[in-house]
Amino acid sequence: MATGEIAGRTADADELGAGEARMSTGRMSVARRVEPERPRLPFSAGELARLDEAMAVASRSTGLEFAVYLGDLGEDTRKQAEELHANLGAQASEGVLIAVSPGQRKFEIVTGEEAHRRIPDRTCQLAAMSMVASFKEDEIIDGLVSAVRMLSDAAGTSFKKQSDH
Repeated sequence: MATGEIAGRTADADELGAGEARMSTGRMSVARRVEPERPRLPFSAGELARLDEAMAVASRSTGLEFAVYLGDLGEDTRKQAEELHANLGAQASEGVLIAVSPGQRKFEIVTGEEAHRRIPDRTCQLAAMSMVASFKEDEIIDGLVSAVRMLSDAAGTSFKKQSDH
């Protein structure tokens, strides 16, 4: 059994908000839910949709597999980009990877054997220069979309049937 006093309600009790209480000493105790701030994504949904559409159109029209990687590329950026390109598996020969490390301010364009046959090194250099110009203006998505389109235009159209993929 417990003993104690029943405290009468004061006018102040009606004015308290959720999570607030007045202690018997007169001190206010307040509990608030703190929501952690969500990390800001580097690109909007619209920007990602533009990039995805550019890659889908390029892949569909050329028969090549276009991919973009954004993230750290480590010390040997070329080696890391080539390893990422190899992850395309059976599609690596037809693969075109644009790997960008914004933090390092570096990027690599890797083409598989078939893609390299259809996209000359000179076109990769022009696409790289286009990306650099856009990246300097903090327009990463614009630079990537432009590069994908340039590389796709150079590769030309593939007349393979969808079942041949």
